[in-house]
This record gives sequence, structure tokens and C-alpha cells, in this order.
Amino acid sequence: MQARMTNPAMVLPHAMEAVQSLYKAMSSGGVAQRTLELVHLRASQINGCSACVHAGVTEATKAGESADRLFAVAAWYESPLFDDAERAALALTEAATRLCDRPGSVTDELWEAASRHYDERQLAAIILMIATTNFFNRINTTIREPAGTTWG
Repeated sequence: MQARMTNPAMVLPHAMEAVQSLYKAMSSGGVAQRTLELVHLRASQINGCSACVHAGVTEATKAGESADRLFAVAAWYESPLFDDAERAALALTEAATRLCDRPGSVTDELWEAASRHYDERQLAAIILMIATTNFFNRINTTIREPAGTTWG
């Protein structure tokens, strides 16, 4: 498969700088990189973005994630491999990614569960990762960015 065009983040001046600033902000939020990578991977799986799934597995592996846990992310809810904090982050990821599935998908109960494990800075980092991942999922699926593409 070949991309329909060069990734828009590379085409428009300053777009990549803005994206890199977002990633820098996320990294300063105090959430383990492994957790942020699980969030990225799960949102990408939901959205069917092969380029981001590939990148997510690659980056999670670099962050020290095990193959067993990476294989289980798609079925995290039923897997004993994730702790309560990771489960809260993954639940928030699914709800915020699947907004169109039902109004109010980020429920107060879900938010309270995440808030028990993460402070405001950490929640900000997780929310930014979810939003940035969804941003790239939509770009990459629109232009048919192939898995394994490196840019930026």
C-alpha cells in the first residue's frame, strides 16, 4: 500500500513542531511512558489505524512493554496483565475514542476511577495522548499511511 499523499504534518509548515510540543508536554505529565504507549495503541486499535498500531507496538516495546501485554491490549478488560491504574487509563481511552458510540461516554464513574489513580497533570497527559492519537489516526487512515512508515 502506498500513501495517497505526504503526511499533512510534514506538508504544512510548523505542524510537526506543534505535534512535537504536544508530545513533550505529555511526557512531562508524570505518567509512565509505558502507560502512554498502551493508551496510544488501544486508541489506534479501535480506530483501525495500521500505521499507528505499528508505531504503538514499536514505541511501547522501546519503553519496555512486554509482548504478552501488547498482545493483550485489545482484550485488556478481560486480561489479568494490567493493574488498576492502567485499566482506568485504558477505559478512559476507549470512552474518549468512541464518542460517537453513545452520548456521554466519558461517564462520571469512569472519570472518578481514573482520578483515583492519576492527578490532574497525569490526567492531562493521558487526555492529550488520547486526543493526539485520535488526531493521527484520522490523518493516517484518510491518506492511507502504510504501517511502518517513519517520518518526523
